[in-house]
Amino acid sequence: MPNDDLSRLRIDKQDPVVTRKWRKRPFLVLLILIITPASIYWLSRVVFFPTVEIETVSVSQIFPSSAFTILNASGYVVAQRKAALAAKATGRLEWLGVEEGVKVSKGEVIARLEGMDAEASRRQAAAALDSAASLLDQAKVELADSVRNHKRLKELLSLGYVSRADYDLAEARKERSAATVSAAEANVRVAEASLSGADVALDYTRIRAPFNGVVLTKNADVGDIVTPLGAAANAKASVVTIADLASLRVEADVSESSLEKVKVAQPCEITLDALPRSRFRGVVHSIVPTADRSKATVMVKISFIDSDSNILPEMSAKVSFLERPLKLEDQTPMTAVPKSALVKREGRSSVFVVKGDKVMQSDVVTGALSGDMIEIKSGIKLGDKVAAKPLDKLKDGSRVKIRQK
Repeated sequence: MPNDDLSRLRIDKQDPVVTRKWRKRPFLVLLILIITPASIYWLSRVVFFPTVEIETVSVSQIFPSSAFTILNASGYVVAQRKAALAAKATGRLEWLGVEEGVKVSKGEVIARLEGMDAEASRRQAAAALDSAASLLDQAKVELADSVRNHKRLKELLSLGYVSRADYDLAEARKERSAATVSAAEANVRVAEASLSGADVALDYTRIRAPFNGVVLTKNADVGDIVTPLGAAANAKASVVTIADLASLRVEADVSESSLEKVKVAQPCEITLDALPRSRFRGVVHSIVPTADRSKATVMVKISFIDSDSNILPEMSAKVSFLERPLKLEDQTPMTAVPKSALVKREGRSSVFVVKGDKVMQSDVVTGALSGDMIEIKSGIKLGDKVAAKPLDKLKDGSRVKIRQK
């Protein structure tokens, strides 16, 4: 029937030829799905928002003295007065009264050796001196008596009451007594010398500080054998090492080719690796009149003008030789960047601060120039990384990649 034929009619919306064509090439569909977003990403990163490869510098802290520094050298802090203390006698260390870092005074006993034999010798010498002194007193009494007797017999002889022989005997006695006194006085001097020797021998068992200083190292302990030469097995040649911290100087090696830039009394600035935030004023004390042929350098000694208890011997130091002495304002550090990192646009000074993979333009307030560095008073902080070059390809928000050096 006509109505049934019409109900079976329909339109096929899919082209069988096209459908079969795409079903045979599924990888083309997948390829298009992958390439399209990649192309958009590539266009956005390369064409519309390209990544700029840059060099960076850090915002650092500098001192104005760098602008008038004519030469830099490195060296070490060295105590000009330093001593390794040992006993002049050989013996066992009985007492040690100091340790590292203790301050000592000139003449102070800091250690003592066993000295029973020296003490016994001193007591014997003291007893001998007492005996000699007693004999001297006895001889003086005898001399006084002989003098009185001689005087009396002399008067009696003039009156004719005594013989000449008695008078001569009294005179001989007086002279003998005088000689005995002289001998006794000599014996006293010998005994005194012996006692002085015993005192010296006893003092050899005591170790004293030769000057005011600080103990740097302790080289022996109680019970160790100490000998002046340290030749015996397990013997110690020195007990402690001390240094006068008031005599600290920096000994720096200066190249022979740069020596003409250095002169005695030249102002310097000293930086210690152990105290990086501190700067110390100094002055050239002396130039050692000999060169080190192996290093082609000459030693220069620099004295500290500013003292600090934190400065210790053997610290490594850097010395800046200056054109002029430091002023008070030269000792105040400032935050700075290289002048080449500064961008001036539309009357504003700014820098590009690196934030991740982008740079952000930040306005800054500049200050004084110091060589190729310029002071930054505000806008960025110490430690920030800023773009150095190329600045002409950057703008606020630019994507960047740090160039590997």
